Amino acid sequence: MSTSLTLAELRSRWNDVLDHLESHDRVAWIAYFDARLAEFDGTTLKLDFSDARKFSGGHEYSPTRVKLENSLKASIQEVLSTSIEIEELA
Repeated sequence: MSTSLTLAELRSRWNDVLDHLESHDRVAWIAYFDARLAEFDGTTLKLDFSDARKFSGGHEYSPTRVKLENSLKASIQEVLSTSIEIEELA
């Protein structure tokens, strides 16, 4: 689902998204708090964790990543009334 939301608008509301996320899933909030909003094409938000190192390395956290990502998507939907995809950059 495409939206008319821009990266600048998303960045301006990101703290609201994080506040909502913290109130519903503190673990997801901890995981995404340090993410940088790198790119947004109206459909997919690319998050950069290159500085945070939380998701980098040889560890496999696929089940956890899915849960955390779903919590983030739910907060974005609730706060911004839009559905977007998430992509994590290394």
